[in-house]
Amino acid sequence: MSQSSRLQREAGAGDHPPVSEPELGDFLLRACHDLRNPLRAVRAHTERIRRASASPDTETDFVFAADGLQRIELLTDRLSSYAIALQTEPTSFHPVRMDALLRSVLARMDVELRNCDAEVTCGGLPCVSGNADRLFQVFEELVRNALRHGGVESPRIGIAAERHRDDWLFKIRDNGRGIEPDYLERAFRPFERLNQAYKAGAGMGLTICRAIVERHGGRLWAESTRSGGSVLLLTLPFFNE
Repeated sequence: MSQSSRLQREAGAGDHPPVSEPELGDFLLRACHDLRNPLRAVRAHTERIRRASASPDTETDFVFAADGLQRIELLTDRLSSYAIALQTEPTSFHPVRMDALLRSVLARMDVELRNCDAEVTCGGLPCVSGNADRLFQVFEELVRNALRHGGVESPRIGIAAERHRDDWLFKIRDNGRGIEPDYLERAFRPFERLNQAYKAGAGMGLTICRAIVERHGGRLWAESTRSGGSVLLLTLPFFNE
């Protein structure tokens, strides 16, 4: 069952004709678009009132208001990303060289990786059939997820691929704190935060990644390792020349 199907079931949509993933994505995009204008208006008026009052007694209230608006805007952005993921169509698929894509991901994340003394190793990666922009988004999120949930040691992330039936199986292994067995599936639910100390995110990263992978006809799941850390696994289709 896809993530969007689970969301519809949990929302009680089973009593109505099923909504396709592209239709759900279109609805979410429209809703997020309509939310942005009032959000901008509230932010602008809040700043105007703040400047007009210039009172130390109300400064804390304005800080809380600004933080709340920022979190709503972040959630709106992430829901938009989820909507775009649901609209990924096979007509947008082309051959994607994953070794080149990973080099681009790591180049974009260079500052983050150096700041935490992270080491990322990549084995020989294949060419797959997919949407390059969406796959870039997946692997950037998975690498960033490994950094975010690291342990006390400097992050060590290994990325490799192997043939798996009719697909390529990718493994993203880290040396972080690992994931408790009860959370291996919950990690992919929307708004779940395994690291409660990390408050900046919306808890949608792995949900978006799974939606993209499923639209490619693949799977995304997590496993813990006996030696510590965790491994995220995903399948992507072969590119048949």
